[in-house]
Amino acid sequence: MSEAVTQLAHAKANLLLRVLAREADGYHNLETLFCRLELADRLTAERREGRGVTLEISGAETGPMENNLAVRAAESVLASIRTPFAVQLTLEKRIPVGAGLGGGSADAAAALRAVNELAHQAIPRAELYQLAARLGADVPFCLGDASLALAWGHGERMLGLPSLPSAPVLLLTPPVAVRTAEAYAWLDEARSTAPRRGALALNLEALAAWSDLARMAGNDFESVIFGRLPAVRAAFEALAGTGPLLCRMTGSGSTLVAVYRSEKDRDDARMALGKKHGTVTATRTL
Repeated sequence: MSEAVTQLAHAKANLLLRVLAREADGYHNLETLFCRLELADRLTAERREGRGVTLEISGAETGPMENNLAVRAAESVLASIRTPFAVQLTLEKRIPVGAGLGGGSADAAAALRAVNELAHQAIPRAELYQLAARLGADVPFCLGDASLALAWGHGERMLGLPSLPSAPVLLLTPPVAVRTAEAYAWLDEARSTAPRRGALALNLEALAAWSDLARMAGNDFESVIFGRLPAVRAAFEALAGTGPLLCRMTGSGSTLVAVYRSEKDRDDARMALGKKHGTVTATRTL
């Protein structure tokens, strides 16, 4: 008889994202503030006889199965246990794809948890985090329980922070795709002639309230992407014009995230925006 485990894969937003030095292997070190959102994909993992991982997806097109992070995560768990088995993954997508909301990373983290549960927790939590770090910079945060966390490096060094009160959020996804590799290339090109940036002091007092956090929030990708993609800049200006506490682009874009004081403020903003600048999704922080 088959066993099945269902996990929610919550989206993330980057409220702060600084891109630091580029390493010899081409990857960049990051400094980021992750925030978990209620918006979530739903992943079910079913244990079956045999070997291998199969995937069924509804709600969005995510590309070839062999490149899917949830499949790679499930395979990494199966490769680490003594008695592997077959896994059928069923994924219901609700997080926009390729939008900077960490949907693929959240799915991967959900697959790590679910397949490990099917394996009766054969892999210790610390080792599960190692598998997560190999899959991508956002996966360790998505694997954890913190609703707010500072992370460095490739996301593998992380400090969970005290939660802030749940706040209403609007996500605005312009009809413009931003490839992560292209965004980094634009940033590197822009920095070849840019002056050295000033310091940023991170402390817990500055992260203790939404109003304080808003003053510190920022995203290094915004300047280069707004300069090259006018539709994203226009969407940002429209969203910022609705009076949120905080408004930023998340990840390398193109989704924009705004945090509001009240649900009424958020819902009024949603009505005002309409569909002119892209898809608008209402959610909350966790």
